[in-house]
Formats: sequence, C-alpha cells, structure tokens
Amino acid sequence: MPTIILCPGEELALAQAPTHTWQELAALKQNIVQWAKALGFQQTGVSDIDLAESESRLGEWLAEGHHGDMHYMHKHGVKRSRPEQLVPGTTRVVSVRMDYLPEQQPDAASLLDHDSKAYVSRYALGRDYHKVIRRRLQKLATRIERHIGDFGYRVFVDSAPVLEKPIAEKAGIGWIGKHTNVINQNAGSWFFLGELYTDLPLPVDEKATAHCGTCRACLDVCPTDAIIAPFELDARRCISYLTIELR
Repeated sequence: MPTIILCPGEELALAQAPTHTWQELAALKQNIVQWAKALGFQQTGVSDIDLAESESRLGEWLAEGHHGDMHYMHKHGVKRSRPEQLVPGTTRVVSVRMDYLPEQQPDAASLLDHDSKAYVSRYALGRDYHKVIRRRLQKLATRIERHIGDFGYRVFVDSAPVLEKPIAEKAGIGWIGKHTNVINQNAGSWFFLGELYTDLPLPVDEKATAHCGTCRACLDVCPTDAIIAPFELDARRCISYLTIELR
C-alpha cells in the first residue's frame, strides 16, 4: 500500500473493495442521501472521477499566473484533478452541500449601514466549518461501514488537493458560474462543500446544467475587476486573495 500523508483531523480508510450488485448499490446510494440529510447536509450527489476537462482549464489558469502566490495550487501536480492518484482505489466521489445562510436573517444592508456594528461574513459566524463538516462526513462513512462492512474512503473538507467545485458540478450540486463559484438554483452560492472519496462504484448523478445565460451581474459588480472574463478569475485582483491568501 502506498504511503499517504494526511492533514490533521483527516480520516483515511482503505480496504478491499467489496462486491455488490447494481441493485444493492442503487439502494445504498438512496440510503446515503437520507443519512446525509439527517446529518444536516442540504444536498448529496455522486460523481465519477473523470476531471480531464477541468484539469486542462486548471493548467491554463496556472500558466497565466492567475493563482498568484498560491503555490499549493500546482504543488501536487495532477493529484488535484485525478482522485485515483490522490487516494488509490477511488472510483467515486460523494459530494455534499451545507448551506450557511439561514433564511431568517436581518436585512444585510441595515447592518452594513449601521454606524456602530461590525459586519462579519456569514460563513465565519459559527463554528469552524472544516471541523463541523469533516465530523459529519466521518459519521456518514461510519454509518455506511456499519451497513455494508469495510470499504475504502477518505474524507475531505477544503483540506487537500481536491477540485471540489468541478466535482460538485458533476455530482449535480450546482453549476460553475461566470464568477467561478458553484451556484445552486435554490441556495445560490451560500454553502460549503465536502467530499467523501470512495472505492464503492455507486450510481452517479447527472452533471448540473448551467443557467447563467447572458447574465453578467457578477462581472459588473466585482469591485476589483477580478473576474476578467466569463468563467475566468485573476486571484491576484480578488479581495479574498488579498485579505486571506497573500502573506
């Protein structure tokens, strides 16, 4: 078995892939969706691991230098776009969505205009989402294990070289918009993503279809013109990059 380096808190379990009939796998997938919902995930989908198109786009983006000082984007080579090289034996990815903008919220504009209150990004208001989602995904994996026995898996939450957005798109979670984020028709882009790499050959979902059409609102509203063209982001201009990634 090859040596695999884990980040702190990540879970790994590699096992001989069990044999199941198509009917058993289809039923298991339905159970996984229900179990994930009970754990607090708003949506669950399954994708294959063919990310060739996204790998090509990533290569072009890196060649243009749009990643700035985020050297980790090319540090791991093609492991980011080839899940089976990151975790040997992987054939499917279970992708989950967890919304972080509750419906009942005070009007954002009133808070922004308030002269004595600070405005904090919604995703930063609760507990560290990495820990929350990782623990729930581990519970999901444990539930699967109790149901079918040992299987190979690894949990990810923004913690390793994973192309989570293309994976989510392939799993039907949402489509990648012109701003390069995933958009869900019901939840917008206000959600976190998590992944469960697995060797279980589960039935896959249909890739989400794009609905941006001729809309270019994200390009027009970006205050630093970081979205330099539809579906093309220059991170070096992005406020998130300048305030988080750039040392």
